[in-house]
Amino acid sequence: MASMTDIIFLLLIFFMISSTVVIPNAIKLTLPQSKQQTSAKPLTRVTIDSNLNYFVAFDRQREVQVSFDEITPFLQQIQSDEPEMFVALYADEAVPYREIVRLLNIANENKFRIMLATRPKR
Repeated sequence: MASMTDIIFLLLIFFMISSTVVIPNAIKLTLPQSKQQTSAKPLTRVTIDSNLNYFVAFDRQREVQVSFDEITPFLQQIQSDEPEMFVALYADEAVPYREIVRLLNIANENKFRIMLATRPKR
């Protein structure tokens, strides 16, 4: 028979494996809605707020405000260390489409795998 310690240990392992890592985002955004949520876990984030300020972060780091020209070198440095990286683009729904396209062009030119972060459709 399994002892109480074994059961607690197994439950602990189960919750550690099944829980997701939540990356806090202190930047206030209203993400566009989507029926489908992505299942990939990106380590790198690029954020554009409604005032067209750019922020970047890697893993659990806090977002750091950067200029548009600093985004490519930041992502290239991360990719040199993490060749399998995904980049999540968090853009407020008020951000003009041209700004999204500028970032998609960076991803295309550098062969970054990028995904658009959305919120669940209700």
